[in-house]
Parts: sequence; C-alpha cells; structure tokens
Amino acid sequence: MTHQPQIKIPATYMRGGTSKGVFFRLQDLPASAQVPGAARDALLLRVIGSPDPYGKQIDGMGAATSSTSKTVILSKSSRPGHDVDYLFGQVSIDKPFVDWSGNCGNLSAAVGSFAISGGLVAPERIPHNGVATVRVWQANIGKTIIAHVPITNGEVQETGDFELDGVTFPAAEVKLEFLDPAAEEEGAGGSMFPTGNLVDQLEVPGIGTLKVTMINAGIPTIFVDADAIGYTGTELQDAINGDPQALARFETIRAHGALRMGLITNLEQAATRQHTPKVAFVARPASYVSSSGKPVAAGDIDLLVRAMSMGKLHHAMMGTAAVAIGTAAAIPGTLVNLAAGGGERNSVRFGHPSGTLMVGAEAAQVDGNWSVTKAIMSRSARVLMEGMVRIPGDVL
Repeated sequence: MTHQPQIKIPATYMRGGTSKGVFFRLQDLPASAQVPGAARDALLLRVIGSPDPYGKQIDGMGAATSSTSKTVILSKSSRPGHDVDYLFGQVSIDKPFVDWSGNCGNLSAAVGSFAISGGLVAPERIPHNGVATVRVWQANIGKTIIAHVPITNGEVQETGDFELDGVTFPAAEVKLEFLDPAAEEEGAGGSMFPTGNLVDQLEVPGIGTLKVTMINAGIPTIFVDADAIGYTGTELQDAINGDPQALARFETIRAHGALRMGLITNLEQAATRQHTPKVAFVARPASYVSSSGKPVAAGDIDLLVRAMSMGKLHHAMMGTAAVAIGTAAAIPGTLVNLAAGGGERNSVRFGHPSGTLMVGAEAAQVDGNWSVTKAIMSRSARVLMEGMVRIPGDVL
C-alpha cells in the first residue's frame, strides 16, 4: 500500500495574551488552502489535531482547550491605511469544523510581532529602537486594530517586565487599540445593541426569564447577572467545567441569546457557531483567591466577570470579551456598568479566574445611539517555536 509523505508548511507557534495558536503567512500555505473553503479547514483541523473524540488533540498542535485550539493566517494588506490582514480560525476540539465568525483578542497581541518578523510590514515603518505601530485589518469582523510593538535594535522585543494575570512569566508589553469595536455585520442592522435595548428580558426554556445585556463590541456577548443563575462571580474553572448540567444551561442561554441577537435564524445553528456569541456573568466586587493562589481583594477591582468560551469557563478572559466588558462598562445602564457601580467611566478593572485585567473604552451617545470609538488594553506576546508544521499528505 502506497503512503503519501507528510507535507511541511512554514509556521510559527505563538503565545498572544492568555492564548496560544499556530500562525501562518498566507503565501506559505498550499495553493488549495490559500483561499477559504474545505481544503483550508481540513488543513487547519489536522494541524491542530481535530476532530478528536478523546478531547486531547494529542496528534496535533492544540492543547485541548479553547485558548489553545487556534489558528491565524496573515497577509500583506491591500486595504488603504493598513499593514496586514489578520484572519482568525477557532478550531473545534471534538467536531470537524473551524469557526470563522469572530476575532481572538488575545492572539491579536501577537499579530503585530509576527507580521514584522515575517516581512509583512514595510521596513521603513519599523524603528531601529522604539515602538512600531502596526495597522491590522481584522478580516473576520471587518475592524481595525492598532498594535504598538516594542522594537530593540531593529528586532521585535519579546522579553520585559510586563505581567499579565493568566500568564506565568513576564514579557514585553504590547498595547492594543480596537477601533470602533461594535461589530457592523452582526445582528440587527449592525447595531451595538441588536435589540435596541441596554437590558433585555430573555426567555430561556427550563431556566426562566433572565435580564441580559446583549452587545456587539469586540465579540458578540451576552451578559447576565451572576446571582440570577446561582453564582457569586468568584467561581474558578472547576466549579463550572466539572458540572455538565451547568455547561448545558450556559449553552442553552447562549443559543437563545444568539437567536435574539439575530446571529442565527434557528437554534440548531448554534451548534455550528461555537465561537460566537460569548456568555459572561457579572457581579459586584468581592474578594477571592485566583487559580494561581493569588488573592484578589474586592477593593482592587470594579466588578467580577466570568466568561464561557467554546462551551467551557475560560481560565482568564478572552481579549475580545474584555473589549465587550470595557465597552458595556462605559455605557450607563448596562448590567456590566451597574455591576461596576453605575455612572460614567472610561476604564474598568475586573476580576477573572486568573486575576485582574484593566480595559478602557471611549463611549459617546449621538442622536440617542451609543457608539464607542475605541477600546484599549495591554497584553504581551512571544514566539514559542518556529519552523515547519507537518500534516499527512492525504489531508489536501
């Protein structure tokens, strides 16, 4: 029996924020995978090691969590005013599909440095020492991200003393600006609040009627009060992820919220759109001990937030969900804003399972409609490995 040899594809394995993913330059992919479609999805699934009924992704680069089952494709941008196009694929762990419906805010922190190192940014835009401003077009959601990448002696600086809860070691700080983060193509007519309301009553069969804030900013997100679903907001992963009934309830809330937001037309579609929307629950500040054993004092945070990603409680916070949190916190009357104490604010520090995170947002009301010009946060990024990733030749 004849066996095809493995295909070797140039790739870089990177950490961005509290996520990890396999990064590719579009030009390095096999021709059939340089365009959207079945061949590209099949390649990325095999690279990551999905679908894996064992849920471990042993035969691939994934690490069996939503934070590590990720892929990125970058190319020089032909769009005016941008350096690079960034396409993100969230790979399902146990099912054969790649979700292209949203961005990864954490991996956004690694896009600028990969683009510079990969020759996708014009050399004249990179200082010998200082900060390179990389203008990123986020192709999944049609938005601009500005990445401020530190440069030392003409090379991306990755080491530093910036600490990020959820990441063990310090690294260089990468500042990110998410411009006009409300998703235009999502929901009812591209509104930041697809129902037109800051707070809605969402009927969820088997659970009841919940007050929710549904927002399209950073990533479509459904916020609910923690106490309304039996939680305090101080929970760590095991309290949720070890409870199959709790996970099923969150998925039911997510599906009905997606339908109400206009992201799907029937409930069955939620199963093939796992990446979006997100579900998060919020609460007033309270002291707790993070997953690393670090105490978080109620006086050091504005509110508590826990968020679900790909069917599980996230170990820290998704970057795009942080944008949604910052945006909603800046708008008086949302559940996020009320949990933070209400009123006007342009930044918020929230507690998550791994610690705390600060995010800022600039919001304004024009003709009765809320808009946010940008959300700002700091992350870090680092190359973990670079070279060639291999997949069996019969995949394509």
